[in-house]
Amino acid sequence: MKNLKKRDLFIIAALAIVVVLFVAYRVAIRPPSEDLVPNARVAEILDKGGCISCHSANPELPFYASWPIAEGMVMADVEEGYRAFDVMPLVNALANGETPNPVDVAKVEKVALDKRMPEAKYYLMHWGSQMTNAKRDIVVGWAEQYRTEYYADGLEGKRAGEPVRPIVPPTDIDEAKALLGFDLYHDTRLSVDNTVSCATCHGLNTGGVDNHQYSDGVEGRMGGVNAPTVFNAVYNFVQFWDGRAATLAAQAAGPPLNPVEMASTSFDEIAAKLAADESYVARFAELYPEGINEASITDAIAEFERTLTTPNSRFDKWLLGDDSAITAKELEGYNLFKEYNCATCHVGANLGGATYELMGVRHDYFADRGLELTEEDNGRYKETKAERDRHRFKVPGLRNIALTWPYFHDGTRLTMDEAVRDMAYYQSDVKLSEGEVDAIVAFLHTLTGEYNGVLLTNENEYGVVHVHDDDHDHDHDHE
Repeated sequence: MKNLKKRDLFIIAALAIVVVLFVAYRVAIRPPSEDLVPNARVAEILDKGGCISCHSANPELPFYASWPIAEGMVMADVEEGYRAFDVMPLVNALANGETPNPVDVAKVEKVALDKRMPEAKYYLMHWGSQMTNAKRDIVVGWAEQYRTEYYADGLEGKRAGEPVRPIVPPTDIDEAKALLGFDLYHDTRLSVDNTVSCATCHGLNTGGVDNHQYSDGVEGRMGGVNAPTVFNAVYNFVQFWDGRAATLAAQAAGPPLNPVEMASTSFDEIAAKLAADESYVARFAELYPEGINEASITDAIAEFERTLTTPNSRFDKWLLGDDSAITAKELEGYNLFKEYNCATCHVGANLGGATYELMGVRHDYFADRGLELTEEDNGRYKETKAERDRHRFKVPGLRNIALTWPYFHDGTRLTMDEAVRDMAYYQSDVKLSEGEVDAIVAFLHTLTGEYNGVLLTNENEYGVVHVHDDDHDHDHDHE
């Protein structure tokens, strides 16, 4: 009888412990209070989810991070997490009541939808960190509310939560300055030998690019990075692959003095040539009291470039409610585009241009490429010298992507099929089937918009690319 009592006491104690642990677990995974504002609820989820433990420059390491065996695993996770995504700008924005970056919103939303973070090895050690259905719904609802409030693009109803947005052209254009900028954009006198203009590398009749791997400057000098399209550049948060220009005007100031591109010695030299043109003198005097100088030249070009938007693509029409604007296959491609995380970086009106991202998040792109590394391959590192920025580039916009071959900063992918397949692999560790590639490419074709009310086209033959290598330059016909 005495042994039976001991057994009963043991069972009761064990059951009590189980009940206590169960209650504690239920309390731990409880979603943030509804009394909190949406930003605060998301901030609490990020905090308890351990995001800062891996996705920050100064991680909050768990108590077991110094234990044998565990230390290596923890530090590997920390290194990989920060390499892929720095969560601190979002955390700080939520804490300070600031508008988060749309890419940060999209990344956190996708992780919540997939419920893939934190991993089991983390939440089993940290009760309350697990992404539950309730927490997921809070994050998704917050993201949809954010997009409704952040974007003034007319989306309503079921499309309002989409990470991709329709183009709404600027309405405050100074027409006189834009017309002057148009002429300057096409004026070869910005170059030292009067042979190269902005339009030489960014033709308006060729998708805003030249379809060369690297562009030709004065005297046939060859650049070292693929020229991005000028169309919709107004939506980029910075300009150039490495982000060295904060504004369109700052970007316009670069090529004229670049020794490879236009090679002028100074803007004084350029201004003197333009001042010999009486028409320019009169127009500048009317618009700029200071006359012809670097600031007025680049401001006029920037004002013109603000007009280079391409609204009314078929996908924009779908976003705005026209279900017949795209086909079932194209819609499938868009859904795959979101499923495989493409829409966590290629967001907003330009489907990109909002952040710097690492080229080769999941696999080493540059090792597989097999070519000698160049200074341009360093990306943002060129400007910051911060090691985390090595191989990190401004994300290119995907508008009119069917017209802007070849692809990537190094111009090594000549078709959209190649680019889509490789981006899925190197950025998301996904090996796409041929059918999936076809569907995503079909979706990308719907992003071609209208310029001045006319569907944008490219006069160049698709697949013909001017390729540069160490020995010679040649035209490459890719079939």
